Amino acid sequence: MMIKTDFLLFMPPAEGQQGSGWMSFLPLIAIILVFYLFFIRPQMKKSKDQKKYREGLKKGDKIITIGGIHGKIIEIQDTTFTIEVEGQMKLKIEKSAVAMDSTQQIGTKQ
Repeated sequence: MMIKTDFLLFMPPAEGQQGSGWMSFLPLIAIILVFYLFFIRPQMKKSKDQKKYREGLKKGDKIITIGGIHGKIIEIQDTTFTIEVEGQMKLKIEKSAVAMDSTQQIGTKQ
């Protein structure tokens, strides 16, 4: 048996209750605020830090790509890097494909 509660949302406040229109929007505003503080803002900060890191890379830095390839930057172009991997192989990759510095320790506390 299903109880319908939709009608409760659209009913006017009972006599004697002090209700205003903006108070009904307060939960929605709170939900939007929580999403912004816990999901959107940290993601924007992470993206900004990642972009700053990529712009600060220079020739000779050791990197790891998103695909897990380890290499050393040997040439920098506008939107790409040329990296040298093991066996003196050269790869041209997009700057956006750089995940992190290979000297960072993954999963360890310092």
